[in-house]
Amino acid sequence: MTLQDIESFALGGWVPPGDGARLVTDAVTGAPLGRAGNGALDLGAMRDYARRVGGPALRAMGFHDRARMLKALATYLNTHKEQLHTLSLRTGATRADGKIDIDGGIGTMFVIASKGRREMPDGQVYLDGGVEALSRSGTFVGQHICTPLQGVAVHINAFNFPVWGMLEKLAPTLLAGMPAIVKPATATCQVTEACLRLIVQSGILPDGALQLVTGGLGDLLDQLDCQDVVSFTGSAETALMLRGADHLLRNSVRFVAEQDSLNASVLGPDAGPGTPEFDLFVTEVHREMTVKAGQKCTAIRRILVPDAHLDPVLTALSARLAQTVIGHPAEAGTQMGALVSAAQRADVLAKAATLGGEAERVCGNPDAFEVHGADAEAGAFLPPMLYHCADPRGARALHAVEAFGPVATVMGYGDPEEAVDLVNRGGGSLVASVITADTGFARDVALGAAAFHGRLYVNNRHSMAEATGHGAPLPHMVHGGPGRAGGGEELGGVRGVLHYMQRTAIQGSPDLLTAIGGIWVPGSAQQTGPCHPFQRRFHELEIGETLETAAREVTQDDIAHFADFTGDRFYAHLDEDAAARNPFFPGRVAHGYLLLSFAAGLFVEPSEGPVLANTGLEDLQFEKPVVPGTRVHAQLTVKRKTRRTDDYGEVRWHVDLRDDENNAVATYTLKTMVAY
Repeated sequence: MTLQDIESFALGGWVPPGDGARLVTDAVTGAPLGRAGNGALDLGAMRDYARRVGGPALRAMGFHDRARMLKALATYLNTHKEQLHTLSLRTGATRADGKIDIDGGIGTMFVIASKGRREMPDGQVYLDGGVEALSRSGTFVGQHICTPLQGVAVHINAFNFPVWGMLEKLAPTLLAGMPAIVKPATATCQVTEACLRLIVQSGILPDGALQLVTGGLGDLLDQLDCQDVVSFTGSAETALMLRGADHLLRNSVRFVAEQDSLNASVLGPDAGPGTPEFDLFVTEVHREMTVKAGQKCTAIRRILVPDAHLDPVLTALSARLAQTVIGHPAEAGTQMGALVSAAQRADVLAKAATLGGEAERVCGNPDAFEVHGADAEAGAFLPPMLYHCADPRGARALHAVEAFGPVATVMGYGDPEEAVDLVNRGGGSLVASVITADTGFARDVALGAAAFHGRLYVNNRHSMAEATGHGAPLPHMVHGGPGRAGGGEELGGVRGVLHYMQRTAIQGSPDLLTAIGGIWVPGSAQQTGPCHPFQRRFHELEIGETLETAAREVTQDDIAHFADFTGDRFYAHLDEDAAARNPFFPGRVAHGYLLLSFAAGLFVEPSEGPVLANTGLEDLQFEKPVVPGTRVHAQLTVKRKTRRTDDYGEVRWHVDLRDDENNAVATYTLKTMVAY
């Protein structure tokens, strides 16, 4: 049989494994598939190429350009993913497992691209927080900005998700403006290589933005500095070895780790047999034990059940697990495929034996189980194995050893405090789930366990139809956890992007902050345009361009008419004596929304023009009450511009409404869509 050379992608070309390549095997049959190695790679040149070619090309783009790039790439992968599904079957993953990995990875890229367009600026600087006043008169101010690191992101990924593991790290990295070198786990690197070939084939990424190492990293980590990032997914032992390297410590190289996690699921006391929550709990645990043959960093390892429900749970779970169809991943009826390799199977059996010293196996015999359509001895198959620990408080290995496969342990608890204590004995986890309709119990667990977890998943009859599942990290939400889970974070929308950027405090004049951030800061320069700004197209408008309006007097008749017309007859607007007793008002005052209406009447140009729609306002502040007889005028300033479609963009205007003495009455940001 001819072995496939699983190649690396370096310096813009494909490189064969070279000397010392490792064998990659079929998880289902045990047969050799290919060879992978880095014997022919110049890893230092790869780092230099990423920094010299890929980084500048990405940083020359803005966030929205990079987001569009990600969307185009996700769309391309989505139309070419079938070959990845075919390859995935040979890693032991079923078609359903493959959807989590492949479709899930592509979906993650879509979400990160969308968030980049919606939540990040159409520019090259991300503003973190508002402007800070650092002086009395406002001539010296400060703001935090985030800019891309100027090194390379080294992604070290685990074997269980060869596509999602790459794409979930790659999307925020590229959106940040940083190039990446991806190092997949050797056991499944052929799937990652195939995905990366599609990316290269698409021609969407700039040169140097992405490289692949299908063997070891050699001395690459010893060449990194403060501008580089290492993002690792894998075992705690490997993470400790890597992050403890003297070179990384001395150079303060960022190290993001997502590692072993003894995740737990807690059944609430209210969720007894016959309730929707009880059935949901059994379904969730069964799924997490069998999807990807339990080879998920978020899989349930510890099952916490009220003592009163212990026997029904053991009976229901054992029955459900015993019915699980184990077999060849390509066969339609298969529910659980093989582990990734014979070595992984041996490791799981060894860890299960350790757990067996503190718990009794109640379901799943690794020496006698049926496999459909494949050879149980040749492939890396195991049955789902359920244990019961009668003394979880006295157990040690149960809360410290993870069998990374279809293995979990049931244990009882007496009260919410004991449940929280047992959950937290995992020493820091990626996720814990709570299945309950009792909001009080859910709150007790959340407050007691949140500090030990990166994510808490609470589900019941009200949310179960749409809930995504205990083991599903979502790109919108943080994925990571403290302590044993690695202490790092990934995803979480824009939060994940910021891991590849440097936050810097900028201090100076308002003009300086406007120039750097691309958003007009109050106090910075303003200029008058050649005509009314609502008659100027998107690209003609300049940041800081300002319209000063005429003034209008606010009368008692205006206030009375507004009260009658809208029905807002709050006493402070109509009753002089009652208003005077209110410490916020000097007497009868105008409605705040009347003032906003007057502001619009002062600055709006009624003629047809490039302004297409008013889409909302933000950050409204009523600064000072307005009494009848006050004259108000408005100032409308172009604050920020964002391209949205091929036809129009969003313009945000700073609106400042002032009184006769030029004191601020109200301020807000107006959002409009303006044609190109």
